[in-house]
Amino acid sequence: MFSSVKPFKGQQYSSLKRQCVQRGVLFEDPCFPAVDESLFYHGNRIGRVTWKRPKELCDDPHLFVDGISAHDLHQGQLGNCWFVAACSSLASRESLWQKVIPDWKEQEWDTEKPETYAGIFHFRFWRFGEWVDVVIDDRLPTVDNQLVYCHSDDSNEFWSALVEKAYAKVYGCYEALDGGNTADALVDFTGGVSEPVDLLEGQYAQDEATRNQLFERVLKVHNRDGLISCSIRATTVEDMEARLECGLVKGHAYAVTDVRKVRLGHGLLAFFKSEKLCMIRMRNPWGEKEWSGPWSDSSEEWKKVSRSEREKLGVTVEDDGEFWMNFEDFCQYFTDLVLCRLINTSYLSIHKTWEEEVMRGSWVHWDDPLRNRAGGCINHRTTFLQNPQYVFDVKKVEDEVLICLQQKEQCGRPREGKRENLAIGFDIHRVELNRKFRMHSAQHKVGGSIYINSRCVFLRRELKEGRYIIVPTTFEPGQQGEFLLRVFTDVPSDCKELTLDEPAQTCWTGICGYPQVVTQVHVLGAEGLQGPDSNGALNPYVIITCEGEKVRSPVFKETRCPDFDVKGLFYRKKPKEAIHIEIFNKNVIMDSFLGQVTLTSEPNNRQEQHTVNLRDRGSRQGNALPGTLTVRLITCNELTSI
Repeated sequence: MFSSVKPFKGQQYSSLKRQCVQRGVLFEDPCFPAVDESLFYHGNRIGRVTWKRPKELCDDPHLFVDGISAHDLHQGQLGNCWFVAACSSLASRESLWQKVIPDWKEQEWDTEKPETYAGIFHFRFWRFGEWVDVVIDDRLPTVDNQLVYCHSDDSNEFWSALVEKAYAKVYGCYEALDGGNTADALVDFTGGVSEPVDLLEGQYAQDEATRNQLFERVLKVHNRDGLISCSIRATTVEDMEARLECGLVKGHAYAVTDVRKVRLGHGLLAFFKSEKLCMIRMRNPWGEKEWSGPWSDSSEEWKKVSRSEREKLGVTVEDDGEFWMNFEDFCQYFTDLVLCRLINTSYLSIHKTWEEEVMRGSWVHWDDPLRNRAGGCINHRTTFLQNPQYVFDVKKVEDEVLICLQQKEQCGRPREGKRENLAIGFDIHRVELNRKFRMHSAQHKVGGSIYINSRCVFLRRELKEGRYIIVPTTFEPGQQGEFLLRVFTDVPSDCKELTLDEPAQTCWTGICGYPQVVTQVHVLGAEGLQGPDSNGALNPYVIITCEGEKVRSPVFKETRCPDFDVKGLFYRKKPKEAIHIEIFNKNVIMDSFLGQVTLTSEPNNRQEQHTVNLRDRGSRQGNALPGTLTVRLITCNELTSI
């Protein structure tokens, strides 16, 4: 996973540490100096800050004291509960935090070899499609000898403060972490894909069936080492961090630290009872202020659970910020949930393996419509299809497809202040099975993301077998930026960018000819098909042939009236030559012919729909066969019209 880790700002940890040890000096990071500019965008707001190394704050500093846990973190004076909540989730996953904190034993203070301490640490984050290794010195901002920002329960434990400093360095300064997005931090810690779930829009509090389905999804993400966070939406400024009567806090990110089905009852009776309660455990980054309703730490409900089950769940009666809720109450009070999936691409895994395609692109504005790649969303119909386009295939009868679009963050220098993300999103269009060139008229839209000014947008969708085009866009036309497109399917999708608008002219064009027209053949469906066995079931498919090029549809199971809804696109050198459409029945040994139609289409016939009787083939073409086929044809002289 880390074979291609990129050093952030070109700083190599091992060589920098070696130089410091050889010279007997402590590392001072020139790229993130101990000055106010590393703390704030504009001016100091918290008074005199003194940068101190851990050795100046305690006698026996360590990265970890008694291991790492979600309870290690407390937020400090920065409004970065989103980051601290993500860290809490990270701390509960050893396989994940060891990627963010590499070589932690080597980085730990060694009391037996103090000469190896050089005041330098490094951490790794996933940034825009690649892992970066971020080097920092260990000078931390303090006021009155206390850490200003993220800190641990133990005064001599520093992993959280150092990870926070490395993350602040990536963003430009500490203040840049004020009011961020938990989903972004979860992705940065894992390289996973984050899926936001709107609990209000989904009406999970009211609908038990959909709530149970959601719980199974949440449980699966948790059990497969994904990270999860949640929050209660604040609708006004006054609502931010307002405490509700039940103890929960609005506009505040919580880490989900466990998801379980809890068995009710005691002893053998509990073992044989089928009743289980869907439960979820959360932690407040403040390290205090908990839920006070049912299943809170000291509530009566815990008497329904055996002592061994309570011990297994780690139930305590301390105000440590961690608490359990049943999932129904959770959906009643919380409004937003973020699931960060770790997408498994290993063929050696026992779990579902995904095929991942990663595309890098950019929105670039040009005045020439054929060169412009910043067309805005579909509201801007004249420019929408000028955006980048990516084609991919769904090769199964139906497949679950995950699509994630991420924009490169608009990071500026601290003195420029925080830059806003662009509002981004994407649409998915089902296109002709043989399309190789860019789409110039909108096809059948089968899905799309929301448009939002977040770093990532995500969509999970079931798609039928066929070819599709993703059009990633900014909301407004003319906006420029870089993006990363990730497509996950069950089998390889052959995703690639479409860059050509029409067939290229080559040195052979003068001899072999060049297309004069473009024709889209849309086979809508057939009626009344009949095979050799007049009563048997049929598994029909269609083949469209034009100037030697063939397009074959998927097989439609057990139907005599298939809704084919299949398209082919043909760039034709001989506009008067006929187009042949044949229907076959899929058999085990040899497929049987069911009928054909022969059609012509010229440019003056802009859009024609035909319902035609099926005919026999070869010398028996004059014979009619049972059934009809409905076809729509569009032919244009302009090759960039369809």
